Amino acid sequence: MATPRPRIRLDRNEIAAGETIEVKTLVSHIMESGQRRDGDGNVIPRKIINTFKCEFEGQTVFSCDIEPAVSANPYFQFMVKPPRSGTLTFTWIDDDGTEITATEDVVVN
Repeated sequence: MATPRPRIRLDRNEIAAGETIEVKTLVSHIMESGQRRDGDGNVIPRKIINTFKCEFEGQTVFSCDIEPAVSANPYFQFMVKPPRSGTLTFTWIDDDGTEITATEDVVVN
């Protein structure tokens, strides 16, 4: 499998103090449940992203555990109210411990 590619979209990167921003994330990943079989009848090993979190300057603002029933290329949408300018860090963790990370800067005026 190729390196998973995260995509992040903020409805805007610059906001006034006290405003919220909408965050949309999607990561390319096969999300193999471990319940299917290949052409020879062998079980295809489970390989899913099992944890997603978003942090603002080290403080978690959104997180979730992911189960095998989630489709390939998991998508999340949520709101964040940054208290000041800083960086949002997004982390997806796979079954084998692989971490996929991305960042987006936010400016609060």
